[in-house]
Amino acid sequence: MGFSTNLQGRSAHEALLLRQDAELRLLETMKRCMILKVKCDREYAVALSAAVTQGLKIDRSDELSGSLVVSAWRSMMEEFENSSKLIKQNADNIESKTLDALNTMYAEKRKARKQYQEEHTRISHQFTHLSEDVARKKGEYQKYLELYKLMRSRFEEHYVKSGRGGRKLDEVRDKYQKACRKLHLTHNEYVLLLCEAAEFEKDFRTVLLPGLLEYQQSVQEGFVLTWRQLLQDLAHFSDFTSDKYKDIHKRIDSSLHSIKHTEEYNDFTEKHKTSPTEAVKFSFDESLTEENAGKLLPNQLTVDNLTVEWLRTKLSDLETNIKDIQEKKTNFSSQNQEILHNGKSSNNDISASKTSLVDTSKKELNELKCQERKMLKQTELIKCALNELGCEEVPSGCDLSIDNQPFVNSNSSEQVALSTNKTLMDEEWFHGVLPREEVVRLLTQEGDFLVRETTRNDECQTVLSVCWGGHKHFIVQTTAEGLYRFEGPAFPSIRELILYQFSSGLAVTGRSGAILHKPIPRERWELNNDDVILLDKIGRGNFGDVYKAQLKSSNQEVAVKTCRVTLPEEHKKKFLQEGRILKQYDHPNIVKLIGICVQKQPIMIVMELVPGGSLLTYLRKNAAILTEGQLMNMCLDASAGMRYLESKNCIHRDLAARNCLVGYTNTVKISDFGMSREEEEYIVSDGMKQIPIKWTAPEALNFGKYTSLCDVWSYGILCWEIFSKGSTPYSGLSNSKAREKIDSGYRLPAPENTPDEMYRLMLRCWEYQPENRPNFEQVFTVVDTLCQAYKVSFL
Repeated sequence: MGFSTNLQGRSAHEALLLRQDAELRLLETMKRCMILKVKCDREYAVALSAAVTQGLKIDRSDELSGSLVVSAWRSMMEEFENSSKLIKQNADNIESKTLDALNTMYAEKRKARKQYQEEHTRISHQFTHLSEDVARKKGEYQKYLELYKLMRSRFEEHYVKSGRGGRKLDEVRDKYQKACRKLHLTHNEYVLLLCEAAEFEKDFRTVLLPGLLEYQQSVQEGFVLTWRQLLQDLAHFSDFTSDKYKDIHKRIDSSLHSIKHTEEYNDFTEKHKTSPTEAVKFSFDESLTEENAGKLLPNQLTVDNLTVEWLRTKLSDLETNIKDIQEKKTNFSSQNQEILHNGKSSNNDISASKTSLVDTSKKELNELKCQERKMLKQTELIKCALNELGCEEVPSGCDLSIDNQPFVNSNSSEQVALSTNKTLMDEEWFHGVLPREEVVRLLTQEGDFLVRETTRNDECQTVLSVCWGGHKHFIVQTTAEGLYRFEGPAFPSIRELILYQFSSGLAVTGRSGAILHKPIPRERWELNNDDVILLDKIGRGNFGDVYKAQLKSSNQEVAVKTCRVTLPEEHKKKFLQEGRILKQYDHPNIVKLIGICVQKQPIMIVMELVPGGSLLTYLRKNAAILTEGQLMNMCLDASAGMRYLESKNCIHRDLAARNCLVGYTNTVKISDFGMSREEEEYIVSDGMKQIPIKWTAPEALNFGKYTSLCDVWSYGILCWEIFSKGSTPYSGLSNSKAREKIDSGYRLPAPENTPDEMYRLMLRCWEYQPENRPNFEQVFTVVDTLCQAYKVSFL
């Protein structure tokens, strides 16, 4: 059974050829797969080796000396490196052995297919030719037989007529004899041809074709053996369960078993062992009570009408908290017992995860015990003081009466007069809507205080801010009767409440202990909102509208930025940031701050009015009449302003034509300091949502790192805007596409009529590495020199 008996038919022959073609295509697919596998294995080996290199970069490894975890980690990394080498070696073997064998087999299989087809065609053609010869000879036989019969008939006819003689009879006899001879020869040839055909047909059917098919089957089966060996080699070189890999993982397991959690920190503990922590003694400073004539005693609670209710409330709170803590302790203890019981019932040894849970619960239980002891000690102290009172009668305290006489703080030389015709808004220590950052800056000494307003949950609240062991902020409470208080007595006005706290020398709250020593007045640049008359709306900013306005006191026209009342506190802080930065700057090319209005909403920043408006708009409107000298002078003004900011360690972060203003005689002034930072280096930590991408240096976009050299990059873009007379940089490109082109080395081309020296300066400002850019001192020198060369003068 096989090819020789089952595949002799024509359709079987064609099927065998198709099968060989399919196998050749399969070999081609396998070849492509092996090539891709070799590539992938090599890439994986390289990546694994890189990962090992990274894994062995252990920072401050000297501090991990003796660590079993580090030792196991290094062993693991070394075995991963061995895995990488083994994977690469197997990939090389697949390429040099298996793939070569596959290519050889493919070539031999194509050759065998061709030989089989040629041999099958050859013997088939022999059989076909013999069959055709038999058919042709049979046709000749029939033709000569008909000719013989005709000649014989003619001979017999002439023989009878001629009476056995005559020339005509001789001719007929001669033709008859020739036809007879031809017939007999054809007959013999036909007989011999049939004999040959019969024998060849028998040999074709029983010897030649079966022999060819049998040989072909042997060849094909030989290829299958080679094929199987080839696949076995591929499987062997791809086997991650081979002994070599097993040995690697055995060594990894061995290194991991060497980690003993109880021994991990032995060397570290021995190396860094220190003496137990000494106890810190907290003692009452008796000098604090020397001037109290025995009313306040060291280490003793004072129980009088000022404190008794507070002590009782405090005691009640402590007892409630102690009860909660005791319940939590009971719950933790029950949980620990349950964990231990379940761990032992399922396994004689408790698992690491359950041990971790027990340790965590133990730590939290210890914290609860510490809290309980602390509160029990405080409870005992309060109970002793209240028990000594002996009755429910409230003890006497200090006199709380208030009159219209001046109050003098015993700890301060300050005198604050209490007059009925003065309001809270009139007090110098009332600062209005002042952010906490400004409070921190203003209150520097213990006891410094001021009063401000804030908005919480859409409700306006008055806050007392005090410097006392840090900065504390107390919201003024309103009673049901409409009076104002903290923890002490209530007053009809907030001003009277603050003056009482200031003059009495009592703590604002018992918990804080904060005492008011010195009121901090408003700064000179803090204006009253009522002093500013808003006129025409001239623009819109990020936080609100921009108005042309007038100061009542001087009739001076100014520009006012307002902050929308509905903005969150965080946005109001960012709004005031510009004012806080501008108030300390004084330069002809920096827009000047007049003041800040924070006493009530809306918050306003008041600045000098710059009549020419935005530089960008000015350039576009006057593009036809601006001269090269004027444009150079604008660049000089901008560099002078930025040189001044650089000397003050101020990073603008948003330098652009839209953020510059044009004053009298075309003077350019740097404006819009909303994104500025007063630091030598600033790292963005709140995202890049509002960053002007096309004006920002690559290092700021890629790493969020800002320095003054980032402003230098932006200055180059500003100069390009000036000489292009208000065109948009990277026009037609999206932000992301512009970033890609910049990173690949693209720079804006010089605008028409830009001096070569000025464009060279722009290119220096656009150096990719910030250290290769000039600073603003150098930029100003270059532009000033160019202006002198072009004889540019102020118009």
